Amino acid sequence: MFDYKLLSALAAVVEQAGFERAAQVLGLSQSAISQRIKLLEARVGQPVLIRGTPPAPTEIGRRLLNHVQQVRLLERDLQTLVPALDEEGLPERLRIALNADSLATWWAQAAGDFCAQQHLLLDLIVEDQTVGLKRMRAGEVAACLCASERPVAGARSVLLGAMRYRALASPAFIERHFPEGVRAEQLPRTPALVFGPDDFLQHRYLAALGVDGAFEHHLCPSSEGFIRLTEAGLGWGLVPELQVREQLQRGVLRELLPDKPIDVPLYWHHWRNGGQLLNQLTEQLVRSSRQWLVA
Repeated sequence: MFDYKLLSALAAVVEQAGFERAAQVLGLSQSAISQRIKLLEARVGQPVLIRGTPPAPTEIGRRLLNHVQQVRLLERDLQTLVPALDEEGLPERLRIALNADSLATWWAQAAGDFCAQQHLLLDLIVEDQTVGLKRMRAGEVAACLCASERPVAGARSVLLGAMRYRALASPAFIERHFPEGVRAEQLPRTPALVFGPDDFLQHRYLAALGVDGAFEHHLCPSSEGFIRLTEAGLGWGLVPELQVREQLQRGVLRELLPDKPIDVPLYWHHWRNGGQLLNQLTEQLVRSSRQWLVA
């Protein structure tokens, strides 16, 4: 049997990004937290933390974190039936991986009221929609929003809809690089904007236009910065339609190839044994995402 005081110490160190703040949250000394981590490592026979700044869980540490989070969610269900069990009255924390574009557009409106009503705190881990599922596979998060349909073992996936992206650039950029009109074969030799090394959306877009191979691009791992760079004329980029409606109306950004958007499906993954809180959050997201995502 696990000693859940030891697991709580591990969770606090990771969630609070350090031993000192973990000690403050749990009302213990920093030395006591350190001793609990050492005892947990002795029990499992291997390190659970990489002592860095901030401390990071090892592979077994990630699995223990996932376990303790699932236990917390199940305990929450019991506390609803037996309020006396909730001695501390602390809000629940939920670790979720999601893509930056959802966080920059519709996520807050979809989940905000639910979190306030349920006294729920979120630990959001930003990952590209094509690779976010690795966080669940590693046991780091209780839920994930990504483009992969197939869930990991022990989890469910639900299609919420698709985010529509359009290839956009500033008027000055279009006039400079495409004075005679935009042709697909010109795009690889024209500077593009890519969110990060795991972002292959531009590759897919060009392949759909019949253009393969490498292309010139900047890397910009920020949704807001991506828009600013596009407006400034540094490159063309695939931008969520939700994020730039005002810029399109004002003519600050223009579409390179009208009527050729690309849709990215978004699947919500969550653990089957995550308790009622995860089930209720899933229902909320299914209902509210219809306002923003393409069916």
